[in-house]
Parts: sequence; C-alpha cells; structure tokens
Amino acid sequence: MDAHTARELAAIDAVGQAALVAAGELSATDLLDAAILRLESVRELNAVIADLFERGRSQAAALDAAGVLRGGDAGPVAGVPFLLKDLGASLAGAPEAMGSRALRTHVAAESAWIVQRYLAAGLVVFGKTNTPEWGNHCTTEPSLFGRTANPWAPDVTPGGSSGGSAAAVAAGVVPAASGGDGTGSIRVPAACCGLVGLKPRRGRTSFAPAAGHGLEGLVNEHALTRTVRDSAALLDVVAGGAPGDPYAAPPPAQPYLQAIAQPPAPQRIMVATASPFPGPQTDPEVVAAVQSAAAELAGLGHRVESGSPTIDSDAVADAIAVLHTVSNAQLHALASAHLGRAPREDEFEPSTWVMVREGFTTTGVDYAGAIATVHAQTRRFVAGLGDHDVLLVPTLLTGPPPYGLLDQPRGTTRAFFDVEFATTGWTALANVTGWAALSLPLATTSAGLPIGVQLMAPDETVLLQLAAQLETAAPWAGRRPPVWAGQ
Repeated sequence: MDAHTARELAAIDAVGQAALVAAGELSATDLLDAAILRLESVRELNAVIADLFERGRSQAAALDAAGVLRGGDAGPVAGVPFLLKDLGASLAGAPEAMGSRALRTHVAAESAWIVQRYLAAGLVVFGKTNTPEWGNHCTTEPSLFGRTANPWAPDVTPGGSSGGSAAAVAAGVVPAASGGDGTGSIRVPAACCGLVGLKPRRGRTSFAPAAGHGLEGLVNEHALTRTVRDSAALLDVVAGGAPGDPYAAPPPAQPYLQAIAQPPAPQRIMVATASPFPGPQTDPEVVAAVQSAAAELAGLGHRVESGSPTIDSDAVADAIAVLHTVSNAQLHALASAHLGRAPREDEFEPSTWVMVREGFTTTGVDYAGAIATVHAQTRRFVAGLGDHDVLLVPTLLTGPPPYGLLDQPRGTTRAFFDVEFATTGWTALANVTGWAALSLPLATTSAGLPIGVQLMAPDETVLLQLAAQLETAAPWAGRRPPVWAGQ
C-alpha cells in the first residue's frame, strides 16, 4: 500500500471502503495497511493508546484468505479497519486500562458482546483509543496516557469520554470508531470534532457478558462516524440483545441503512436553544446553528415550533451525581481485585477520587431515590413535549471547550456535574430519558471550529432519516481539519 493511496482512502467512509473490497479493487489487508500509515502520520494526536497491528493483520489476512468479502455478501462494513474505545469495548487478550493508572496493567479476559458483533461483521480491529478515567469526563486528558489533541485546534478538547475515537475519525485515520455515552460521551466528542455521533435508545445494544446495563441505564454504546450512512450501517451491526438481557428495545421495522434511503413522514419538531440547567446562556453562534437547522427542517416539510420540555434540573443533577458515585465505588472494587490491594489515592484522577469517596458513603436509600428521580423526570420530560415527535437542541452550549475545564475536581460530585452541564446542557437529558440522540456537524464557529446540533427522539430511525435529509441539504463531508491524515 503506497502512501498516496492511503491518503486518498482517508476521505472514503466505511461503507465506501467496504464496497472497494467487495468489488475486488482492494483487500482488507490493503485497507488496514493504509489505516496504519495514516495513524503513524498523525501520532501527535495521541488518539490511539494501544496498537493491535499484528492482531489486525492476522484478522485481515484470514478474511482475505477465506474469500468472504468479495461480492458484498459479507455486509456493508466488512473488511474495514476499526478502532475500539478503551472503555466498554473489551477485547479478550487486549490491554484495557479504561484511562486509569490503577488499571494500567489490566488485560481484558473476555470480549464484550458488542465487540463480538463488530468482529462478526468483518470490522478489522487494530487499536484501542484514549479515554478519560472510567469515562468520568467530557474531555480526554487522562494522566495515564496524556491528552488527546483535537485535529481542529491544539487548544480545545476533542471532547470525551470517546475523545480518542473522535480524534482518529476526524483526522481520517479510520472512517469510524467505537464510543460510549453516559452523559454525552459520544455526542460531545462528535460536536467538538465535527462528526456524526449517535447515542442509541436504551436497550438497543447489549452490555453482555459483563453487565445488564451501565449507570442504571444512562449508558449506551455505538460509534463516531463522518457520515450518516456509516452510523446507520454500524447500528444495524450491533442492534439487538443477548440472551438474558434485562430489557431490550423493540426491533426496527427495517434495517437502518435501508431506512435512511427514505424521507421520514413530516415530523413535529420542538426547538429549544436555552439550557435546561441553570448557568451561562447559549453562545450566539450555537443559537444561530440550531435556528439554521430548524429553518432547514421546516423547508423540508417538517412542522417546527419553539418550546422546551420542563424538568427539575436540580433533582436530575443530584440523581446523576449519585449514580456516578456508586459506579465509581464499583470500579474501585474492580481495581482492588485487579491489584490485589486497595488502590492508592494517587492512582486516580483527583475528580475520580472525590466520586469514589462519596460512593463509599452513599446509602441504599440515596441510590434508590436517584433511580426513582430518573424515572419521574423522564415522565415529566415526555409530558412537556406534548404532541411533538422530535426535540432539536444544541449539542454543546458553546464551541469546543478548552482543556482543563471538564476534568477538574470541584469538591463534590454534584459540583463537578454543575460545571459539566453548564457546557453540555441538553446531552444528559437523552441519557436520563433513554431517548435516542444524534449530534450533527451542521455549522462552524467564526474561528472555524465545529458546532454540533442535536436531535432527540424515542427511536433512532426517524433521527437517522432526518440526519440523512440534513446531510444532503447542508453537506459537511468536505470539511477537513488542519490535522488530516489524507494530506
């Protein structure tokens, strides 16, 4: 694989790369070699923290030798190189530090169900991407591996917790990489890096074999992509449940990749630009981006109206804080089992240590109350939407934020999330309600940095269909960050 061809492939999405293999123009090994060349050309981003090149080469060679990729029968993403977030996407035998110094020598004993689905679809895994400790932060600057750079600018975060995946996709290393989202950890990096970021609805994918759900249902897993069709194709790969799952989302009427070829029925869309949490006002450039998207959707025949569902923001923030303290206490137990001793305070990020210590004193009554609050506020949120089908809001209330803002300890877990929500605004509401939510790179700031606009709905199909309409009306595929592996 020569460097020129490797650079040209940077601009082709996953479905397009798989089509080249199906047509016999390239092999899975060719695509992998090209991706490795591109990765090496942008190492300064620090997006990939564990190279699995030999594992990837072995998998690609086996796919090529089996002859299963020719003709397209293997599926729309077969043979495409892929990166796994180093959290929630366990690969048996691969390093799995989860951004934590306490787990710096940890190796996964088994592969997550979602990773098994990726491999069965023919995606070629060749690395793990950087993430903040245990996904606690909406920025990616862990002390274990160091900060991941945003390909768009060196002084702003790529977001988190799927920041390594986002940076690799935005820079053209791979067309797609895995992510997870507990209060915005797919959509925030998508907004910061100019990508498509879909958080599926609750129960769409499985947490088997390790768990039934994450953060009492707040967490969902999917991917970061540059095109809507890649997001749809990858959701087809992982949609469904594993035997024994506590709950599952109803299956879609048709595959997502097929659904986006059809326009949705006219939707009733509520538009809100102000944050549901107290704090700073939404940046005027972000407001303008949301309003422009609303006008575009109205022009496409949808009914667009201003409004805002109401929640008790104080109760929501308290509940999210409590769920995170308990989750961090559980992860402290995982680290203790791995190390054979209690981890030291200096083996955690300072903000993690605050959450861990609070988790030790959180009562069962507190925990049960947080779960009840999540359910009660979900009903209040849905009631506030009335007869609207979709909610259109900012992804972030600002452009990509600076480093050192979203990972610092604030004395308490609740104070930590107050700072986060002053930047992220609406993202956590999709996690609380279990709704699907999709961030699209529909605008840029006056400085040329990405702005994400977010759609929320009970189901993914309508979001992907609306996204496909917007992608056609206001295409973003030609935008390139200053750090681009295709140069």
